[in-house]
Amino acid sequence: MSTQDHNNRNLLENRRYLRKNSTSAEVLLWTQIRSRQIEGVKFRRQFSIGPYILDFYSPEIRLCIELDGKDHFTSSGDRYDYKRTEFLKNEHNIVTIRFENKDIFNSLASVLEEIRRTIASIKNEKHL
Repeated sequence: MSTQDHNNRNLLENRRYLRKNSTSAEVLLWTQIRSRQIEGVKFRRQFSIGPYILDFYSPEIRLCIELDGKDHFTSSGDRYDYKRTEFLKNEHNIVTIRFENKDIFNSLASVLEEIRRTIASIKNEKHL
Protein backbone atom coordinates (compact mmCIF):
# COMPACT_ATOMS: atom_id res chain seq x y z
CA MET A 1 0.00 0.00 0.00
CA SER A 2 1.34 3.35 -1.01
CA THR A 3 0.89 6.43 1.15
CA GLN A 4 0.42 8.30 -2.14
CA ASP A 5 -3.02 6.68 -2.15
CA HIS A 6 -3.87 8.52 1.06
CA ASN A 7 -5.29 12.06 1.05
CA ASN A 8 -4.57 12.58 -2.62
CA ARG A 9 -3.89 16.27 -3.27
CA ASN A 10 -6.30 16.17 -6.23
CA LEU A 11 -9.14 15.48 -3.78
CA LEU A 12 -8.14 18.16 -1.25
CA GLU A 13 -10.80 20.68 -2.27
CA ASN A 14 -13.48 17.96 -2.31
CA ARG A 15 -12.46 16.83 1.18
CA ARG A 16 -12.57 20.41 2.47
CA TYR A 17 -15.96 20.98 0.90
CA LEU A 18 -17.36 17.78 2.44
CA ARG A 19 -16.00 18.70 5.89
CA LYS A 20 -17.50 22.19 5.72
CA ASN A 21 -20.81 20.87 4.40
CA SER A 22 -21.26 17.77 6.55
CA THR A 23 -24.71 16.27 6.84
CA SER A 24 -26.41 16.58 10.20
CA ALA A 25 -25.97 12.81 10.66
CA GLU A 26 -22.22 13.15 10.08
CA VAL A 27 -22.00 16.03 12.55
CA LEU A 28 -23.85 14.05 15.21
CA LEU A 29 -21.76 10.91 14.77
CA TRP A 30 -18.55 12.95 14.72
CA THR A 31 -19.40 14.42 18.14
CA GLN A 32 -19.46 10.84 19.48
CA ILE A 33 -16.33 9.38 17.87
CA ARG A 34 -13.89 12.29 17.65
CA SER A 35 -10.89 12.73 19.96
CA ARG A 36 -10.57 9.00 20.72
CA GLN A 37 -13.93 8.96 22.54
CA ILE A 38 -14.82 5.49 21.34
CA GLU A 39 -12.53 2.69 22.50
CA GLY A 40 -9.53 5.03 22.35
CA VAL A 41 -9.51 4.90 18.54
CA LYS A 42 -8.69 8.02 16.54
CA PHE A 43 -10.91 8.73 13.54
CA ARG A 44 -10.43 11.22 10.74
CA ARG A 45 -13.21 12.88 8.76
CA GLN A 46 -13.34 12.95 4.98
CA PHE A 47 -10.10 11.04 4.50
CA SER A 48 -9.29 9.89 0.98
CA ILE A 49 -7.85 6.58 -0.07
CA GLY A 50 -7.31 6.04 -3.76
CA PRO A 51 -10.15 7.71 -5.66
CA TYR A 52 -12.57 7.55 -2.71
CA ILE A 53 -13.31 9.94 0.15
CA LEU A 54 -14.29 8.09 3.32
CA ASP A 55 -16.74 9.67 5.77
CA PHE A 56 -14.77 8.49 8.82
CA TYR A 57 -11.56 6.49 8.87
CA SER A 58 -9.22 5.12 11.52
CA PRO A 59 -5.76 4.47 10.05
CA GLU A 60 -4.58 2.67 13.19
CA ILE A 61 -7.15 -0.13 12.87
CA ARG A 62 -8.12 0.33 9.21
CA LEU A 63 -11.80 0.90 9.85
CA CYS A 64 -14.03 2.98 7.58
CA ILE A 65 -17.45 4.18 8.74
CA GLU A 66 -19.84 5.28 6.02
CA LEU A 67 -23.16 7.05 6.46
CA ASP A 68 -25.60 6.47 3.65
CA GLY A 69 -28.26 8.91 2.53
CA LYS A 70 -30.89 8.44 -0.14
CA ASP A 71 -28.39 8.56 -3.04
CA HIS A 72 -26.94 5.27 -1.91
CA PHE A 73 -30.22 3.39 -2.28
CA THR A 74 -30.28 3.25 -6.06
CA SER A 75 -28.88 0.58 -8.36
CA SER A 76 -26.00 2.86 -9.37
CA GLY A 77 -25.42 3.77 -5.72
CA ASP A 78 -25.33 0.10 -4.75
CA ARG A 79 -22.80 -0.67 -7.50
CA TYR A 80 -20.61 2.27 -6.51
CA ASP A 81 -20.69 1.31 -2.82
CA TYR A 82 -19.87 -2.33 -3.62
CA LYS A 83 -16.94 -1.34 -5.87
CA ARG A 84 -15.64 1.06 -3.23
CA THR A 85 -15.95 -1.45 -0.37
CA GLU A 86 -14.17 -4.13 -2.42
CA PHE A 87 -11.37 -1.71 -3.34
CA LEU A 88 -10.84 -0.74 0.29
CA LYS A 89 -10.91 -4.37 1.44
CA ASN A 90 -8.80 -5.91 -1.32
CA GLU A 91 -6.30 -3.13 -1.98
CA HIS A 92 -5.90 -1.69 1.53
CA ASN A 93 -7.23 -4.30 3.99
CA ILE A 94 -9.82 -1.81 5.30
CA VAL A 95 -13.05 -2.95 6.97
CA THR A 96 -16.08 -0.85 6.05
CA ILE A 97 -19.25 -0.59 8.10
CA ARG A 98 -22.27 1.31 6.85
CA PHE A 99 -25.21 2.97 8.54
CA GLU A 100 -28.17 4.83 7.17
CA ASN A 101 -28.35 8.49 8.14
CA LYS A 102 -31.69 7.85 9.84
CA ASP A 103 -30.02 5.27 12.14
CA ILE A 104 -27.84 8.02 13.59
CA PHE A 105 -30.95 9.94 14.65
CA ASN A 106 -33.24 7.02 15.54
CA SER A 107 -30.83 4.64 17.27
CA LEU A 108 -27.48 6.31 17.94
CA ALA A 109 -26.76 4.04 20.91
CA SER A 110 -27.13 0.96 18.68
CA VAL A 111 -24.86 2.50 16.04
CA LEU A 112 -22.19 3.26 18.64
CA GLU A 113 -22.48 -0.27 20.04
CA GLU A 114 -21.99 -1.74 16.54
CA ILE A 115 -18.93 0.46 16.07
CA ARG A 116 -17.56 -0.72 19.44
CA ARG A 117 -18.15 -4.38 18.49
CA THR A 118 -16.41 -3.89 15.16
CA ILE A 119 -13.45 -2.16 16.81
CA ALA A 120 -13.15 -4.98 19.37
CA SER A 121 -13.29 -7.58 16.61
CA ILE A 122 -10.58 -5.84 14.58
CA LYS A 123 -8.35 -5.37 17.63
CA ASN A 124 -8.82 -8.99 18.61
CA GLU A 125 -8.09 -10.23 15.11
CA LYS A 126 -4.99 -8.07 14.76
CA HIS A 127 -3.91 -8.56 18.38
CA LEU A 128 -3.84 -4.82 19.01
